[in-house]
Amino acid sequence: MPGRWSDLDRPPLNAAALRRGLVREGGLWTEVEVVQRTGSTNSDLVARAAEGKAEEGAVLVAEEQTAGRGRLDRQWTAPPRSGLFFSVLLRPAEVPVARWGWLPLLTGVAVATGLSRAAGVDTSLKWPNDLLVTVAGEERKAGGILAERAGDDAVVLGVGINVTLRTEELPVPQAGSLALAGAVSTDRDPLLRAMLRSLEDWYGRWRAAGGDPAASGLQETYAAGCATLGREVRAELPGDRAVVGEAVAVDGDGRLVIATKDGLREPVGAGDIVHLRPA
Repeated sequence: MPGRWSDLDRPPLNAAALRRGLVREGGLWTEVEVVQRTGSTNSDLVARAAEGKAEEGAVLVAEEQTAGRGRLDRQWTAPPRSGLFFSVLLRPAEVPVARWGWLPLLTGVAVATGLSRAAGVDTSLKWPNDLLVTVAGEERKAGGILAERAGDDAVVLGVGINVTLRTEELPVPQAGSLALAGAVSTDRDPLLRAMLRSLEDWYGRWRAAGGDPAASGLQETYAAGCATLGREVRAELPGDRAVVGEAVAVDGDGRLVIATKDGLREPVGAGDIVHLRPA
C-alpha cells in the first residue's frame, strides 16, 4: 500500500493549515475537510446537503477521486495527490434562481484568476467551464467544473485541476496539467487557497449585485478570458443536432451565442463545444 509520502513530488495537503488560512469569522468558508479517497466530492457534498449536514461554505477536498465526473457524466481520474479535486456548497438565497446558471462560469473565472496568480501560468476558459493551458504551443484542458443542485436552495460546485500530471499519466493526449504548462509553483496548498479566496471574492460581488452578471463585472471578465469567443466552433446539442458558426458572445444568461453562415444568431445553453480553428 503506498504511504502518504510514497511520491515525494506529491506531498499531502495540510488540512489544518488550509483551515487556518481560509476559515474566518464573517468569511464564506465555514469548514475545510480533506479526505484521502472518495468516489466523488460532489456526490458526497450533495448527499450531506440533503441530510442537512452541510452549511454554506463547506469545502470538501479529496486526495484521490475514484469516480470523479466531468460534464456529460464523463469519467475524470488521476493518480493520488496529482491534482486538486474539491467541491464547495453555496446557498445564494438572495439571487433569483434564473441567474444560478452563472455559478459554474463564475467558478471558472475565479479558478482561472486564482491559478494565474498562484501558479504563474496563462489560463483561459473554454465555454462553459473547461480550464485551458498551453503545453508546447498547444491548447490543452487542465481542469473542469461541474455544478449540481442540492435541494431547492443550494448548489454544489466541483472543481478538478491537473497539477503535477506527467505526460505518461495524461488520461487523453488532449489533456494537460499546470506542471506541463510550466507553472512556477505546483505546491497544492497555496494553489487551493488562491482558488478559494478568488471564488469567495467573485461570489461576494455577484451576490451583492443580486446575481446580475453585468453589474458584478462577471459577464465582461468571463468574455475577456474565454478562448471560445472569436472562433469557429461546432456545438453538439442534445437530440443529435449540431450548430456550426462563429462564437460571438456570451449573453446575459451565460449562453454562448453562435453566428451561423445563414446569418442567424443561435444561443446555446447546453452542449459540447468543439473549437474548429485557432482564435
